[in-house]
Amino acid sequence: MNTHNANRHVHLTEKSSMNTLKLWALCLCLMLTTPIYAQQDNHDDHDDHADTTEQKHEAEGHEDGDEDGHDDGEEAGHDDHEEEEEGGAVEISTEQQRVAGIVVELLQVRSLAAEISAPGEVKLNAYLTRKVTPRITAQIVQRHVRLGDHVTSGALLVTLSSVEMAEAQGSLQVAEREWRRVESLGKSTVSGRRYTEAQVAQQQARSRVRAYGMTDGQIDALLAGNKGSADGTFQLLAPQAGTVIRDEFVEGELVEPGRELFEISDESKIWVEANLTPVEARGVKTDSPARVRVGDTWFEGRVIQAHHVLNEITRTLAVRIEVDNPDEQLHPGLFVDTRIGVSELANVIAVPEDAVLRSPDGDWAVFIEEAPGKFESLEVEVIRTINGLAVIEGVPTGARVVTKGAFFVQSEIAKSGFEIHNH
Repeated sequence: MNTHNANRHVHLTEKSSMNTLKLWALCLCLMLTTPIYAQQDNHDDHDDHADTTEQKHEAEGHEDGDEDGHDDGEEAGHDDHEEEEEGGAVEISTEQQRVAGIVVELLQVRSLAAEISAPGEVKLNAYLTRKVTPRITAQIVQRHVRLGDHVTSGALLVTLSSVEMAEAQGSLQVAEREWRRVESLGKSTVSGRRYTEAQVAQQQARSRVRAYGMTDGQIDALLAGNKGSADGTFQLLAPQAGTVIRDEFVEGELVEPGRELFEISDESKIWVEANLTPVEARGVKTDSPARVRVGDTWFEGRVIQAHHVLNEITRTLAVRIEVDNPDEQLHPGLFVDTRIGVSELANVIAVPEDAVLRSPDGDWAVFIEEAPGKFESLEVEVIRTINGLAVIEGVPTGARVVTKGAFFVQSEIAKSGFEIHNH
């Protein structure tokens, strides 16, 4: 019994010792951990304080920036602007200007006649063109004119021979003699019916020969016996004055009625058809002035007509221009440039197209002479171009603008290392 109690006492003593050790270990951990958390809390407090201080300084700095910083920005921007304006200028001596062909003109407002530019094609003047064709089957005996010849109205073109014409000529001669005999007897001698029949027969025979291609003069010569007989020979004459522009046949050829033997055109007034969009065509009126350019030569004309049907392929509307062509320099089929007057622009500023150049940033610019020999670029807006002139905005009236030699000025500014633009 005593032994058992002794063992129990020893066990309780060991257990108490273990609990005591655990308690001391827990205290030690608490002692080691407490400074770390305190340090972390102190550090967080310090960060909060620093953030607050920084925000305060930022607010104060923002206020200073509104007062001082903004002024500095303005001054910097102003300085950059001044540098840009100074950078866009270049000085060119009088001798350099002379060699480069620089011309400076005082800019003034003016009035310009607005024009529409459009491609065109020279056409035959159909109202001054005639085709010569036989009206019956005939053989070509002899030609009397050739391609390119200038003929007068009534000039002999070609001699033909036809069986139908021979029959018609013979019938006319018979009818003519009968009519003359009856007419000489008078109505008192012959019956009225016979008189009328003879007269009608003569008129019909004459009309048939005329319809086959003989003129009244040729018929009279035939009946008088002064020129030819009823052998079927006859001549085609020029129906108008002009130039022979087509004669596609050979002598001895048998031709059918309607076969085109000659085409004669008076090219002193030629047509040019300009192809416009429907919107452009609405601004064009009959009798509007127009010009046609071939190479470096301009021809004056006027609008006489406008088509009312769009071209199915190009979707354009043709405007017909009549052009004076006394020297016949314009020929059908020739492609030309046209200018058609539509209105007048008043109080505009215009310079030659060569005076307006593209700057490196893609804007249009002209060059102003700010002082004798000192040039700088100035951006402008090109409204439209008329007759080699550019209508511009953005430059004041009275400014001295380079109208010739602008490319040289631009090159000098580029060589100086400055940007060629000014805002």
